[in-house]
Amino acid sequence: MDKIIVYVDDASHALQQLAPMKNGDAKLRSAGTATTWILVACPPRLTQHVSKWVSHTARQKWRAKWSDDLFASLSCAFNEPGDSVVRVVATGRLAVFTDQLHAQHGVARVLDARCPRFGQDLEPVTQSQPVSHRSRWAAPGAVAGVGALMALASE
Repeated sequence: MDKIIVYVDDASHALQQLAPMKNGDAKLRSAGTATTWILVACPPRLTQHVSKWVSHTARQKWRAKWSDDLFASLSCAFNEPGDSVVRVVATGRLAVFTDQLHAQHGVARVLDARCPRFGQDLEPVTQSQPVSHRSRWAAPGAVAGVGALMALASE
């Protein structure tokens, strides 16, 4: 049995990332291999301003509702016969959470299918994943070039 841990925060991006794996899984299925998908929802963090006014219970309910909506939009991708799906909501540091999942479920591959956000570095999901130390305000060269071109064109 093949086990795959998938970190998800956006359904459409995750489905694009999972499409090649699902196609490869169909080839394995012909050999009789079943797959256990461990879907880990990574809800966005609430801002400090919101967290001042919302109780811990309300935040937990919001995280659970957000995760249920995400899992519902992903359910169509995991309805293959023989597949089993475990749904989990991430808590704490993701690298430590991955170690806990490995201890609970045994050996499993890890796929980071979270959607990258502009100006934000994604937290690593394993201890061995390299951490990028870019500045939060660093812009790619193409974006800076287009901005300069727009400034010149407006003059």
